[in-house]
Amino acid sequence: MVAAMWIRSTMTYRASFALTLFSSFTVTFFDFVVILLMFGQVRGLGGFSFGEVAFLYGTTGTAFGIADLTMGSLQRMGRRVRDGSLDTFLMRPAPVIAQVAADQFALRRLGRVAQGLLVLVWGLLLLDVEWTAVRLLMLPVMIFCGALIFSAVMVLGASTLFWAQDAAEVTNAFTYGGNTLLQYPPSIFAQDLVRGVVYVVPLAFVNWLPALYILGREAPAGVPDWAAFASPLVAAVCCGLAGLAWRAGLRSYRSTGS
Repeated sequence: MVAAMWIRSTMTYRASFALTLFSSFTVTFFDFVVILLMFGQVRGLGGFSFGEVAFLYGTTGTAFGIADLTMGSLQRMGRRVRDGSLDTFLMRPAPVIAQVAADQFALRRLGRVAQGLLVLVWGLLLLDVEWTAVRLLMLPVMIFCGALIFSAVMVLGASTLFWAQDAAEVTNAFTYGGNTLLQYPPSIFAQDLVRGVVYVVPLAFVNWLPALYILGREAPAGVPDWAAFASPLVAAVCCGLAGLAWRAGLRSYRSTGS
């Protein structure tokens, strides 16, 4: 109901909404323009073709766009804790996390989702992959689980803001920064970094590991082959940890100044 209220408010000024949606689409597309410029000079990037890189970009961009659309408002948690405005949400008979996520719901973020889907379709058209039932099923599962993993990281970051109100940029390093990292092949990064996003902050399960299986490529050194199918399990664990962290943060809240 809260999200619907903000959507109605946004659609009251449809020309303004169309312009902001187009701006969001255009700004995020410039990230892909960088890749286009790279492939204007080279034929491959870390052994990956343009279609394969576009596939990586499109999968992580779509997953992150969905998470940002639904959970992006959690970035304001630090300010709400600092000024005590979170008290308003505690008085309502509805889950606090749902209220905070829906408050000031920004429909313009659909531009990021649309841009990711456009590049994903482009990449799929260019791929030379022998599609099987398993690979076809992995594609929507990968995007859905990727959105859950990004959402869990956002909730974990928002939970830390109960104690460190000005640390929102730290969370952005793992969400926006992680999205940028996953747009490129894992083969161009150091192995220690690849292991970090597999075993520490499991962002590799957003698209790297399942995408490598779809593309018929080997997993990074030291990563078992079955990890390509572990995205649902990893997403469930991340959501469970995020839920526990959120409950701990909410219990520690003592109104403004906590």
